[in-house]
Amino acid sequence: MLGPVRNASRALSPACALVLGLQLCTGAGLIVLPAPAQAQEQQREFDIPAGELSQALQRFARQAGVQILFPYDQAQGKPSRAVKGRMTISAALQRLLAGQRLVVVKSDRQRITLRAAPAGHDPRTRQRRATRRQSVPRPPPPEPAPPPQPIEIVVTGRAVSAPLTVSETSYSLTALSRSDLDLSAPLSSSALFRQIPGFWVESSGGEAGNNVRSRGIPTDGFSAVAFAENGIPVQYDGALGYLNTDQSFRIDDTVARVEAVRGGPASLFMPNAPGGVANFITRSGLDEQGGRITLTGGDNGYRRIDAWQALRLSEEWGVVAGGFYRRDGGRRPPSYTADSGGQFRLSLDHRSAGNSLLLDLRHMDDRVTFYLPVPLRLDEEGEPEAIAGFDPLRDSLAGPETLKLPLYNGRMPTEFDTSEGTHTRLTALTMRGMLSLGGGSEWHGGLRWRTSETIRNALFPTGTPMTGQSYLASIEDRMKAAFPDTASLALRYALDGTEFPAEAGANGLVTGGNLLAVSVPLDEVLAETKLTTTLEAAGRHDIALGISGAHYAYRFDRYMGTVLLEVADSARLIDAVALDAQGGIAGRYTDGGVQRYGSIFDSARMTVDALAVHASDEWRMSPRLRIDFGARWEVNRIDGQVAGQTTLDLGDPSTLADDQILAPDGTIIPVRRSDSGFGWSIGGSYEMSPDLALFARYTRSFRLPSASNFNTTPLRTDQKTVPITMAELGANYTGDTFDLSATAFATHFQRLPFSDFRFDFATNAYVEQTEIADTRTFGAELEAFWNPAGPFEVTVQATLQDGRYRNFSFTQVMDGEPVHRVFSGNRLIRVPRMAVRAVPAIALIEDRLRIELTGEYFSRRFGDIANEQALPAYLLVGLNLRALLSDRISLRAHVTNLTDTLGLTEGNPRNGSFDAGSSTGEYFFARPEFARTVRLEMAFEF
Repeated sequence: MLGPVRNASRALSPACALVLGLQLCTGAGLIVLPAPAQAQEQQREFDIPAGELSQALQRFARQAGVQILFPYDQAQGKPSRAVKGRMTISAALQRLLAGQRLVVVKSDRQRITLRAAPAGHDPRTRQRRATRRQSVPRPPPPEPAPPPQPIEIVVTGRAVSAPLTVSETSYSLTALSRSDLDLSAPLSSSALFRQIPGFWVESSGGEAGNNVRSRGIPTDGFSAVAFAENGIPVQYDGALGYLNTDQSFRIDDTVARVEAVRGGPASLFMPNAPGGVANFITRSGLDEQGGRITLTGGDNGYRRIDAWQALRLSEEWGVVAGGFYRRDGGRRPPSYTADSGGQFRLSLDHRSAGNSLLLDLRHMDDRVTFYLPVPLRLDEEGEPEAIAGFDPLRDSLAGPETLKLPLYNGRMPTEFDTSEGTHTRLTALTMRGMLSLGGGSEWHGGLRWRTSETIRNALFPTGTPMTGQSYLASIEDRMKAAFPDTASLALRYALDGTEFPAEAGANGLVTGGNLLAVSVPLDEVLAETKLTTTLEAAGRHDIALGISGAHYAYRFDRYMGTVLLEVADSARLIDAVALDAQGGIAGRYTDGGVQRYGSIFDSARMTVDALAVHASDEWRMSPRLRIDFGARWEVNRIDGQVAGQTTLDLGDPSTLADDQILAPDGTIIPVRRSDSGFGWSIGGSYEMSPDLALFARYTRSFRLPSASNFNTTPLRTDQKTVPITMAELGANYTGDTFDLSATAFATHFQRLPFSDFRFDFATNAYVEQTEIADTRTFGAELEAFWNPAGPFEVTVQATLQDGRYRNFSFTQVMDGEPVHRVFSGNRLIRVPRMAVRAVPAIALIEDRLRIELTGEYFSRRFGDIANEQALPAYLLVGLNLRALLSDRISLRAHVTNLTDTLGLTEGNPRNGSFDAGSSTGEYFFARPEFARTVRLEMAFEF
């Protein structure tokens, strides 16, 4: 195996060193202006010092947990009074607006809109007449007069911090407030994407290791969708092999809200994000006071505690501390603790005289199970159903006999531990800041250092379930050739030698399983520095010029052994033996259930230096018309080493399991390459009226090759920069009782590599094939919110899309013969044409009791590129409940998959992504949604 090639402490490249030096010299970072969380008409702690009104209103929004829209020119420079104490949102707003020429024209549970008061108007009279609606006051319709343009702060998908309304954005953005997160309680950071149209999420892998796709993007994992934390990437490249971004981040109560951008300008300001970015914005001790402890319990032994505390140290300094700890028996319990661990955060905020500084430390030590496909069968009508003796929603192949097994890591004997699951130990230190230069200019910067060690162990099912007799027939020739005295073959349980199956009523099925262990330690430094300024020339220009750099180094070590299992919950290991004429054992195909020791071995060391330059201009041509455009140039240099391989025979003549162990041969294959890309985007928005705005955008983006593409094939030449074209046209409407956001989009990927990584059950080895093709997708996204009179409301999010492969034809060797395959025109793998999420809700007892019913529908999909393995449509029903027992105590309940629907999210990629075989066979593997889950939460505010 290889020793370390380089680590993050080595001398940085000149470009990265330059960017890092700028951060340390300026002490700067991007300012994050948290916006709204959902309002509750309960008492909250407010601490808004006297000062300038526009800043006071922004502080009010953060502390109240609402979006606040107001005419900026009517508030800028105006003095405001201090508001301090525990009170309702409406009372705090009334005090803040006392004596000001601003009135409330619309308010609901998420947003409050202000406008300049007409001449002769007394805002205190309007406030007294205001009627209560939802959780904040909703006044009668305003006097007829065109209100000035309101201002709402949007921070994601932009390079400047100038206030911006949602109607002015020229891209699709969805904001999830803290209350949204509390009420929906996503079971993983990936699962929250279910609340965002345009994204297709496979969150059936558990709390980590899932797949997210956006707008027809045909790649898995997080290769084209980025996670950001306070505007800085959680991980520069989310496509690193076996190190998805969601393994590096957990949602907890220190997150104040999430902003998600689909497509659009995400690729300009965030690396590896052509499909979009989810920006997790954390709490600030300057904007919030107090704290909360939340206790959660659920089925299968789920226990969790979340806590956070915010404290204002002075007018200029604030601190937040918090995190979580959790233990869980598992969504499909494997007979041992499936998940355990937690995360801790400590943040220090400073703001004064227009400058800001954020220091944030996050440490995570968490172990979660990676859930994989389960065995199923087809009924007479071709619909999937359970196999006798195995519940696909609650049973697990993993169990006591596969918990710890002796395998080989190259030439080294080792013990494989399934209970390690996906175990991540991570520490990240972040510095962000802003320095006012005067004259409308600002210097921004951000710096994040991260070190982590990730282990990913799991039992991967292979092939298809088959009868014991079919399995013996498949190995008969090899057994007779190896053991000439063979008279018959038999299957026996590995631990006690009894015959398989033990019970007459058992299903009699066996399957292969890969015990795969991967280790990916990563050290990473990310840095960005940026200058923003405002110019007046034919309108207002908010201009930004930035440079960012990254340096990261990782090791990739992987080994695997293949076992034979019965198809049952907590499956037992099976031995295949050759019997002589007297019934004695002449030889063994397996060894203690192991079919092949060392069926995979890989060892690689990679270092990547990345440099990007971006520039943008947000041009306000008139009060109604706004145009923005920008460009990004990026270059990555990959430098690494990959160990060569050979095959060993350990020399045990009684078994075939040790005949072909993959191990290092002592050679080193170097990797050295550089790739670059240039992208640009232009968009515009036009406000037709105060309630309706239109936008359009065209983007030419790219995706650079990932270093992990060379972990196992260092000499490959099929990896190039992938050009990506995106276009979108949308409308945003905001009415008194109805909000609507609709977007039509088109995406085109060119020269995209598609890999078929298929496990050959006959040889117990992987076979890989890569082909180059294009994809094109047309679709539409919709978000609607209807809040009629009374306690009812409905939220609907929908995505309609038709994604197809283009220029996809190749020759494939099948059964020793070349076969020409044509996949052009086939639908994209696993992406539904229709995905709809509807959430009807009712708020009772002055919003102290809220009940939501969630319905999620996903249309028919295909588990392979050949469109041979159909995955049926399905509907998931859930329930969320929140009860305010007092001003400081709340009770929440969450039920997912209420009806125990067997919804299949993917087939079994180990059987091949090109052609997994048609669904005409009786047995197959697929990964379903989880069974019904019930969780109860009790939250105590202080």
